[in-house]
Amino acid sequence: MDFDLIVIGSGPGGYVAAIRASQLGMKTAVVEKAELGGVCLNWGCIPTKALLKSAQVYEYAKNARDYGVNIAGDVTADFEGMVKRSRGVAENMSKGIQFLFKKNKIEHLSGFGKVLSGKKVEVTDAEDNKKTYTAKNILIATGARSRELPNLKIDGKKIIGYREAMVLPKKPDSMVIVGSGAIGSEFAYFYNAIGTKVTLVELLPHVVPLEDEEVSKQLERSFKKSGIKIMTNASVESVDTKGKMCKVKVKTKKGEETVEADVVLSAVGVATNLEGLGLDDVGIETEKGKVKVDDYYKTTADGYYAIGDIVHGPALAHMASHEGITCVEKMAGLDPEPIDYGNVPACTYTHPEVASVGMTEKEAKEAGYDIKVGKFPYSASGKASAAGNKEGFVKVIFDAKYGEWLGCHMIGDNVTEMIAEAVTARKLETTGEEIIKSIHPHPTMSEAVMEAVAAAYGEVIHI
Repeated sequence: MDFDLIVIGSGPGGYVAAIRASQLGMKTAVVEKAELGGVCLNWGCIPTKALLKSAQVYEYAKNARDYGVNIAGDVTADFEGMVKRSRGVAENMSKGIQFLFKKNKIEHLSGFGKVLSGKKVEVTDAEDNKKTYTAKNILIATGARSRELPNLKIDGKKIIGYREAMVLPKKPDSMVIVGSGAIGSEFAYFYNAIGTKVTLVELLPHVVPLEDEEVSKQLERSFKKSGIKIMTNASVESVDTKGKMCKVKVKTKKGEETVEADVVLSAVGVATNLEGLGLDDVGIETEKGKVKVDDYYKTTADGYYAIGDIVHGPALAHMASHEGITCVEKMAGLDPEPIDYGNVPACTYTHPEVASVGMTEKEAKEAGYDIKVGKFPYSASGKASAAGNKEGFVKVIFDAKYGEWLGCHMIGDNVTEMIAEAVTARKLETTGEEIIKSIHPHPTMSEAVMEAVAAAYGEVIHI
């Protein structure tokens, strides 16, 4: 065999799995046809956060007087500069992956990977040259791309996906965003913040529909306050792109409405990258567009594994990374425990930020739990007042009988950093009393977690 492990795809699932495999003594190679780091590092998580930071800095500068700071002259948003910075951040991170590959003696096979029977991978390079490699184990981590709706075909110019949204040649005056999940909501915040007129269309009753309903309603209020037009319980029926402006026909409960915009961003989820991989040829079964795997990501073909967006579970970068580590540790003969998919944090980097883990209040009730609910508003947080943004709250849900921490839902500044406390506490089966008695530093946003738990148990001090 040429390698102990060949990984197809270098996203946050693939490259992390490769590094862990190398640490465990495996001779490892990674097949990647584009930039190392995959979509997340180059076209997703990292560059979008760079754009969002630019928008946040711009908003701070515009409102500097609120903080006792006088800025001479007009503050303007340099859209091209923001995009350039974002691309630079992504490029530097990709170089970081190259360094990690060299450090861990991982071979980068540049090209498109296809699995063959007999534990082989065929790699086709940019010049269409083909070379076949063998490995004891093959791990597929090819990720996903923007999903297209039949009536919302992406043309890359007037109807775009998330990749185009990050590198538009100029700031559009107006934009319709279809889908209010993390991608849609983050771009809605960014473009609205820098002066684009944004309309956000969501099929379901609330934005960020997977979040707790109270969080969704708070984000809607914040978005509307900032000038974003929200259309929920609404569907895009068609888009006419023949004229200078896109004419978007939106069906609502009140009837049809036509919204004009320079560009339409389709943010209706992702589709798995499974085409051309040769799965059928080696007996790898799929179901509803996902590869079927066991608890340790073994497919229906011996020696072939799959992780990340192409398997069951949430399509999240940190999820793929943990799946990759779990997979190769089992492959190496260790005894890792299967991942608890009920304890995976979700984060949306809007302003205000959104973060959650576990059950929503509605889900807990539907599951039959007798629950204790605690909520602490940022308006009562000293740190939030000092920071100048009191929008948001922390909400916690406990099982009244045994004290299990069922869920935690946050909206406000810094909550994407704070959610890890709840994830760790739930992993350790920490009780509410233990959180209350754990001293949280003052003044911090994180005090809101302790206060929310105290509210659930009737012990809250500051409300």
